[in-house]
Amino acid sequence: MLVKALMRSKKRELITVRPGTTIDEAMGVLITNNIGCLPVIDDNETLVGIISDKDIFKKIHETKGDYRDLTVEDVMTTSLIIGLPDDDLSYIAGVMDKNWIRHVPIVEGDTLLGLISQRDIIKAQAENKEIENRYLKLYTEGIHLRDKSADF
Repeated sequence: MLVKALMRSKKRELITVRPGTTIDEAMGVLITNNIGCLPVIDDNETLVGIISDKDIFKKIHETKGDYRDLTVEDVMTTSLIIGLPDDDLSYIAGVMDKNWIRHVPIVEGDTLLGLISQRDIIKAQAENKEIENRYLKLYTEGIHLRDKSADF
């Protein structure tokens, strides 16, 4: 399955933040929306970074709780690993595994199209396996899909 097919099926809106957003505000967005990371976009809507709950948790620990004056820009990751709409999901899954990351922004040119999470990939793979298993079960039971072209 290609990334663009998964992106079409995703129902959740993309939630982003700006670099000047405070860490407290970013935490509020993460908690309110029950998500694990936020793409960071500038005034031109260009992806400039990503901030995760782990990034925030690490920074709070490093500063011994003195993080209130920090913004997303102070904490975000700017060396980004991105995906493209024509990438295969198995490739994205491999990139996530190799780099120990849970989310990959999907971009086309300078435009952020969405975000693929490990959960998205697991769900897509499970749905695909369910379809394959159903087809194989029908096949082994001798119930074959009828070839519609035979009617002509």
